[in-house]
Amino acid sequence: MSHSSQAGTGDFIAGFNDPVAAACYAEGPRRFVPGFEALHRMTAILLAEGTPTDARVLVLGAGGGLELRALAEGQPRWSFVGVDPAQEMLLQAERELGPLMDRVTLVHGYIDDAPPGPFDAATCLLTLHFLEPAERDATVRKIHRRLKPGAPFVAAHGSFPQGQDERSRWLDRYQAYAVASGGDPAQARMAREAVGAHLPVLTPEQDEAILEGSGFRDIAMFFAAFTWRGWVARA
Repeated sequence: MSHSSQAGTGDFIAGFNDPVAAACYAEGPRRFVPGFEALHRMTAILLAEGTPTDARVLVLGAGGGLELRALAEGQPRWSFVGVDPAQEMLLQAERELGPLMDRVTLVHGYIDDAPPGPFDAATCLLTLHFLEPAERDATVRKIHRRLKPGAPFVAAHGSFPQGQDERSRWLDRYQAYAVASGGDPAQARMAREAVGAHLPVLTPEQDEAILEGSGFRDIAMFFAAFTWRGWVARA
């Protein structure tokens, strides 16, 4: 998982700032997010719709560099600004990107630290579920403010039904998928407990309402995999 803002995320960001955890980051999403690589491919396709071939793209929650690498490899003329609050994750992104770094600017911080743009497109993958609703709303509004009119935005993160029985059932599936993907059962159980206790996950309907309230239009869900949802929208 990635991350993006100040309040309520300190413990998670501290974990991402651990050099060993940052170096091993790439293993996590592949075990916990069904279709992780496909999510990156779909994101690249959606961003390319109506986007200039020399697009400038904002990537919020860029630590680790996995989506930056996928997008940069798929679009050799795009340039990127990647923002993340965890310095160790940004160092890992530099290692992950290698020579692709000549098209990437990394910013240590939060959405307020991102350049004003305007950008041709933006992404926020595996990030917004760390933010409380009010903070999430403010972050999405600030992303919208940095985009050109009509620019595509792709967001994907934890989002699933929050009724008491439903929430528990989906968290069980989240844990079971990680184990089935080769994850250590004890670590998968700890991850489930951490998500259940600390992440302010919203329902898909609430997440869509935040996008709409922030000024985005043509909102469409394109990704649904167990506890994960992804949307494309236009500024």
